[in-house]
Amino acid sequence: MAAVATFIRHTPKAALQSYFEREAFQLDPPVNWAAPEAEVIKPLLRAVDQMSDLEHDRLITVVDRVGAMSDEVGEAAIYNVTGNRAWLDAMANAHERALQTFLNYPERFRHAEEGRFSDERRRSRMWDGFMGPVGQALKRDQVSVDAFKAEVQAHFRSPHVHVDIFDRYRPSFEGEDRHLIQATVYREGRPDDFLEFVAGTLDRRPRRPVFEAAMTYEPASGIIEVVAQDRHSRVDLVRLFARNLLAKEFKQDRVPVRHFNLDVLAQPFSFPTDLADNIDSVRVNLLRLKPIDGAGERVTLEAMRELKMTIWEMAAQRFGDNNPLLGGWTITQVRFTICFKPEAGASRGKTLPLTITKPHGCDLKDCIERERKIGEKYLRRWGLQQDI
Repeated sequence: MAAVATFIRHTPKAALQSYFEREAFQLDPPVNWAAPEAEVIKPLLRAVDQMSDLEHDRLITVVDRVGAMSDEVGEAAIYNVTGNRAWLDAMANAHERALQTFLNYPERFRHAEEGRFSDERRRSRMWDGFMGPVGQALKRDQVSVDAFKAEVQAHFRSPHVHVDIFDRYRPSFEGEDRHLIQATVYREGRPDDFLEFVAGTLDRRPRRPVFEAAMTYEPASGIIEVVAQDRHSRVDLVRLFARNLLAKEFKQDRVPVRHFNLDVLAQPFSFPTDLADNIDSVRVNLLRLKPIDGAGERVTLEAMRELKMTIWEMAAQRFGDNNPLLGGWTITQVRFTICFKPEAGASRGKTLPLTITKPHGCDLKDCIERERKIGEKYLRRWGLQQDI
């Protein structure tokens, strides 16, 4: 119910009225939509409380989808699949933008969800990247798409396959949005069953699960990225994608792997930044080390926020000549915070906490787009991130 209350409190009255009337919900008592906006919220919440279970379930499925796309990441995903951005700019907030897109452009809304699905899993265990042809026109005619679907059906033995192909953009730390073409594949899996209450009795019901995978092709670089649960299926999907939609045979050349080298942090580091990025300071909070010639040992240095000295000063003061940062140990993890200067009208600046674990781990992928761009820019500049 909290999700419904958030949805109602944050969505403008006109958009709420449009949605509830369009979906023909039976609101009892009826809501006086002519009343001032502040006087509509409580009666609407009471009416929602009185809904039948069926109508409430119908409402909550939409609220969950719209709510998920109302945060900063979801809003960016909607903008990245929308040609007419002025239409979105004219709306009051992210909740209205998500709801109006859902109501008026359901396919575009689904594409935004698919784009988010792909981007949030980049560089994760579900991701692979390959070098494809540069500047190749992707085939979208029905014959080519049907051929692609048929090969996916045959290879994975899936009775049904659905494919979405659409253009979108991904912000980059260089400042220019990258044009991508995304193909999202939904394929039906083998029969399974699941527990369900039937007339109050627990029973098993048959079903065929649906598996989602997403591939993006960037014409400017030729890079093909794929997100799917199984590693072998990722390679197979890209091969079928390249053969049918790019008319090129897949050579399985992988893109450079992101690798983190933390050795530069074994001594005090200044973290140079550009004035335009409004960064006030960068503070290293944690360093985890292991001996170069040993296994099973770890040393963790942690400088709490209230500590006035740096983590290097702390290590030198506490350990002297036995300071592990002086040699014989290698840094395997770092946790640091990028602190921004306060924006106009704010008393405190925002912070961006990051954790990097050698050789490939970084929680930057969990941040919003703006933070990811800042993080990617400086991790490379500071020599912490390399492509190999």
